[in-house]
Amino acid sequence: MLLAIDCGNTNTVFSIWDGSKFISNWRIATSHRRTADQYYVWLTTLLKLANIENNISEMVISSTVPRVVFNLRVLGDKYFGTRPLVVGRSDCKLPISVRVDEGTAVGPDRLANSVAGYSLFGGNLIIVDFGTATTFDVVDTDGAYVGGVIAPGVNLSLEALHKDAAALPHVDISKPKNVIGTNTVACMQSGVFWGYVGLVREICNKIKTEREQSMKVIATGGLAPLFQQSEHLFDSFEEDLTMQGLTVIHQFNKEF
Repeated sequence: MLLAIDCGNTNTVFSIWDGSKFISNWRIATSHRRTADQYYVWLTTLLKLANIENNISEMVISSTVPRVVFNLRVLGDKYFGTRPLVVGRSDCKLPISVRVDEGTAVGPDRLANSVAGYSLFGGNLIIVDFGTATTFDVVDTDGAYVGGVIAPGVNLSLEALHKDAAALPHVDISKPKNVIGTNTVACMQSGVFWGYVGLVREICNKIKTEREQSMKVIATGGLAPLFQQSEHLFDSFEEDLTMQGLTVIHQFNKEF
């Protein structure tokens, strides 16, 4: 079985791929202090609880936090007898081209999203990922990653508003009943929700105008379904897009 790991700035997701589908996935807070031994105890406990046989023999990793990768590689070497494939490293080949300015480092999760998007939907895509940051990635006709946009994440914006404005409370993001709020919480929720609806729509429209062609908009990330409630922002939603991309990249390297 393949263990796919997506390490983001906030959370790290572990998913088990049996060759045709994901049979389980778990989430843990990202921390560079967590050792390989701690990962192993945590993961094997969850495998037992899910009645999944521990026969992991391969690993693939995407990480936007470089300091975490070392202990994840130790996890693979020490406990599973495999050297993990790490997206973004020179020994990890991609099934798509990357056409950006020379010297630019593209986040491995964005590359994995682009690979999965092209595999599932073909080219001419805008992939919107609602994570710690809200990212927009552009996939060309031939599947190449050609750049994108990075905006502050929804929860990051809410946290900044709460932190730097003493009178404003912490609120959960949800779709408000009305645009005009009649209390502080409703006002904040309206501003964030409709503000991000406008941000997503306008950026996607600007990208389509600049490229002078119609494009499919694919969303991923936990908040994507919430924003889809407002109007037709996305053509499709894929919850595990990054993980799907990791499996495609792993298979490509096995066959390379």
